[in-house]
Amino acid sequence: MSDIQNPVYIFTRRIVSPYQDVIIDYPFVTGFKTLAVQNTINSRIMKTVNQLIYEQTNKLLEQGYKAPQMTIQGWYEIKTNERGVLSLSIGNYTIAYPAAHGLTIIKSLTFDINTGKEYKLEELFKPGSDYVGVLSKIIQKQIKEREIPILGEFKQIQADQDYYIADKALVIYFQLYEITAYAFGFPMFPISVYEIQYIIREGSPLAAMLT
Repeated sequence: MSDIQNPVYIFTRRIVSPYQDVIIDYPFVTGFKTLAVQNTINSRIMKTVNQLIYEQTNKLLEQGYKAPQMTIQGWYEIKTNERGVLSLSIGNYTIAYPAAHGLTIIKSLTFDINTGKEYKLEELFKPGSDYVGVLSKIIQKQIKEREIPILGEFKQIQADQDYYIADKALVIYFQLYEITAYAFGFPMFPISVYEIQYIIREGSPLAAMLT
């Protein structure tokens, strides 16, 4: 996938608002071959942070809450930073008082650190492969084995389902309420790259995890 295997450097930056209770930590990454790639990846990260803030606050504004009533907390987790791959998750928790509880959204981004390319789920797999069907069957099996209480019947993942890469696993996950009750949190399903290696696209971030 790449000729650079060294990890990039990650620093935490913070957004704080003097007008409402807002503390958002997000990653700023450096150590790339070119400044253009670094800027591309940091711009995509910042866009995701802003999208989550916008999505969360708009939902509450539509419900009649006002900005000063809102508490917004943001954070991130680095899942993979090796072998030319950067995979991370960005989280946002927002609550408006006097609501009983807030809502959390987690979005993940996976990049080739040499080109700055961000990979969608489908781009991890060979063209024409039934990756949706393959991954869905594995998840169905895990739901049964782990006795996960789901809402209704699980049929299959979305073509652009949320995911991240952690070590030698592809982790497919679902948002709150997507397939389980709020109390269950975020259902996450780790899938070994060796279990699905026959459909992994050569040169993709998943292929890098096989070496």
